[in-house]
Amino acid sequence: MVQKLNLLKESASQTAGPYVHIGCVPNFCGIEGVYPEDLGASMVNDKTQGERITIRGKVIDGTGTPLKDVMLEIWQADHNGLYPAANEHRGEADSNFTGWGRKAGDYTSGEYVFETIKPGIVPFFDGRPMAPHITFWVVARGINVGLHTRMYFPEEEAANAADPILTRLEHQVRVPTLIGKKTGESEYTFDIVLQGENETVFFDI
Repeated sequence: MVQKLNLLKESASQTAGPYVHIGCVPNFCGIEGVYPEDLGASMVNDKTQGERITIRGKVIDGTGTPLKDVMLEIWQADHNGLYPAANEHRGEADSNFTGWGRKAGDYTSGEYVFETIKPGIVPFFDGRPMAPHITFWVVARGINVGLHTRMYFPEEEAANAADPILTRLEHQVRVPTLIGKKTGESEYTFDIVLQGENETVFFDI
């Protein structure tokens, strides 16, 4: 018997609720034995090429309060500007670098921490060079669709000034929301502000 199509209705949309951590970072939330470590927890090993860096920060809501249940993923090129992907035709990416990481914010402070390498320059679709950057994806309770943004590096002033993404932002006064802050020799802070003053620029991807 064929089921009538009017019985197939769209289910209600859901935010990334309390179960996202169980499925994505079980070790982090105390469920051990599913994976040796959470997927995306380690991006580098002792053979990874490039400058090792640490990126830390918080995702801050409209009241200025850090989110305590946030989860973030990052994607980036290796130190030569190559992605570990099947459609990367410009060369062979560093096999000792994953190019992808996933971390949850600390349950108390909300702080996230990524140990990675500084990426190289990658081309825009028209061939123009993009400044070194890291793509962030953010989910948490209350966010229906994951938010995409980027972190650029403050010491790359010339590259940032010519970057085809940064230069096309209508409100150039908001460019600083995409620039990390260097807080040590190889350490950066990148806070992501969801609403209000200094709201981070998000991309419709």
